Amino acid sequence: MNNFTFYAPTYFAFGAEQENNAGKYVRRFGGSKVLIHYGGGSVVRSGLLGRVKASLEAEGISYIELGGVHPNPLSGLVYEGIELCRKEKIDFVLAVGGGSTIDSSKAIAAGTVYDGDFWDFYQGKPVTKALPIGTVLTIAAAGSEGSPDSVITKEEGMFKRGASGEALRPAFSILNPVLTQTLPAYQTACGISDIMAHLFERYFTNTEDVEVTDRLIEGLLSAMVHEAPKVIANPDDYQARANIMWAGMMAHNNSVGVGRGQDWASHDIEHELSAVYDCAHGAGLAVVFPAWMTYNMEHNVMRFAQVASRVWGCPMDFMHPENTAKAGIAAFKAFLKSIGMPGNFAELGADEKDIEKMAHNACYGDKRAGAVGGFVQLHEDDVKAIYRLMV
Repeated sequence: MNNFTFYAPTYFAFGAEQENNAGKYVRRFGGSKVLIHYGGGSVVRSGLLGRVKASLEAEGISYIELGGVHPNPLSGLVYEGIELCRKEKIDFVLAVGGGSTIDSSKAIAAGTVYDGDFWDFYQGKPVTKALPIGTVLTIAAAGSEGSPDSVITKEEGMFKRGASGEALRPAFSILNPVLTQTLPAYQTACGISDIMAHLFERYFTNTEDVEVTDRLIEGLLSAMVHEAPKVIANPDDYQARANIMWAGMMAHNNSVGVGRGQDWASHDIEHELSAVYDCAHGAGLAVVFPAWMTYNMEHNVMRFAQVASRVWGCPMDFMHPENTAKAGIAAFKAFLKSIGMPGNFAELGADEKDIEKMAHNACYGDKRAGAVGGFVQLHEDDVKAIYRLMV
């Protein structure tokens, strides 16, 4: 295990009707004038936005609204939000929605107090200062409600890139599983795929002697395998929703990733797909990750065999562990298919004619250095080969 520091101060309010306390939490964490940032009409139609605004009004907190966040959030709305926050002297950003809304809120919060272009943070500059952020989560997926990370798509060039910094961790996050019960099965499954991808990005490591975090990751993966069929069959299963929602946060606040090298190549590879085709991030990961696993299995076949045995229940073939590893990848693909996820380019709506461009952008686009990945360093030809495994 490697040396590490870990500090995750987000205050979580979990359970039914917790959104009615949003105003109290904004007040508790110093907000007096709030930007409420949200996506489309669902938070309006459901009455959620109204409840959040009522909670702010009950605390005497003024607010400005900025809606319009789309999946794979865009830089244009971030610039608009930064300008609005400065003009209105906003001192707190409240995200009401899913990971895209939270990521956009984080970008606005960082950009408002920064003299330069907020995109600097998405080209590697650490975020050290931001307006405080709160979240009211409506989908279990991205884990942005507990993480120091944000992903935005720059419309000039359609580069989808991430930023990170402890200043981006939300001051508080409200997690009410009931708010996820109206999600379509496809969106629920995309969220589950995203959660599992966050776990796998940490699981595939070259760091030795990480048994504690291995077991934590395996436990969360096993929980997804157990809960996913239940919630797909019965969208109103509160307990299944609750377990998935908390797993989503745990998967990405890095409590299961400390002390170990991590990979993240699959996310970089998928970001090109969702930037070009505007596909759901979780759906893209469902296609990318099995291909990445197949391509990189021989790098450490025992790690692939270990997860196959511990999570998927595949018999361990000690004489030929590659058989166990392959069985685990097949089990993962079958699981994704069973919850309605796409399995190839065609089902994702992608076209192999764009492979060359996407592979180049993944490695070199927007000032990248030429390779992605921490478990195995992948260059442009490697990324092309992985894309071709998805066709």
